[in-house]
This record gives sequence, C-alpha cells and structure tokens, in this order.
Amino acid sequence: MTTPPTQDSAAHPRFAEALQELGLGELRGRIRRFPDATRTAAEAAAAIGCELSQICKSLIFAADKVPVLVLMDGASRVDVERVREVLGAEKVTRAAAEVVRETTGYAIGGVPPFGHRTKTRVLADRSLLGHDTVWAAAGTPHTVFPMDPKTLIAHAGGTLVDVREQSA
Repeated sequence: MTTPPTQDSAAHPRFAEALQELGLGELRGRIRRFPDATRTAAEAAAAIGCELSQICKSLIFAADKVPVLVLMDGASRVDVERVREVLGAEKVTRAAAEVVRETTGYAIGGVPPFGHRTKTRVLADRSLLGHDTVWAAAGTPHTVFPMDPKTLIAHAGGTLVDVREQSA
C-alpha cells in the first residue's frame, strides 16, 4: 500500500526557481511529495490516484547525439522512428543517464517538462491533450505537480507531434 502524498513545496530547487521565473509561483502549493519514489509512470499514477495516461513523462533522447526532450503520456511509449522522422535525424536513441542529468540538471525519474539546465528542443505528443489535467515530475522522483496540458506544453516550449507507438 502506498503512503498518501503530502502537499508542500518540496520541488527540486532549480524547478522551484523556474516556477518563479515563469510566473507560476502559486503552483508550488500544489506540488505533491510522496514518501516513496515514484520513478515510473505507473507508480506515480497509483500514488496520485489518476489514470496512467494522465502522467506526463519527460524523456530525453539523443537525435544525432543532440539531446531532445519528448513529453509523452504515461500509458504510451515513444516511437523512436517517428521522432527520427519528425526531427529529420539519422539516428535517435534513448539518452544515457549522465546525458539526462547534464542536459536537464535532474535525474531520470524526476525530470520535469521545463526548468532545465540547458535549452533543449521539446516535442510533445498530442496524446497529452486528451486530459484536462496531467501530472509531471517536479524535479525529483518524489514530487509531482498538476497542470493543464496546453499550458504545460506552452511553458515547455513544446511542438505538438504524433510520436507514440501505435498498437498493432
């Protein structure tokens, strides 16, 4: 059984600073912290009590060795070939953990959709728009925040694309 979340401003300091810079300081009061890490979308959805597809995964890929952030709903997987086509890249792979931390300033499992160390191209899968609210990491594997997907994608500087794997 999962321990219920607490509401506090336990976001990663870099993310908390990004919220202030973006004029989203009031969001700090809506961040939920979990006593146990919610490193997977399924763990986060169970802890929040929402649908798996309401989790916004922030995934870093390397497109011709250049980091790119893909925002994807928690119930779907990224189709790397579709990302390659959208970007016009020769090769797209999942980025190594050290590249994720170097690019974003956060560890895998806690990467938020914005507030990163470096400016990175952002692709946002259209599937996120299927909900009024999505939940994304607030800079740690223990924290999440809610936001409407259009606002989240806008603050991330994302381009809407269709890059999720299609079921056979």
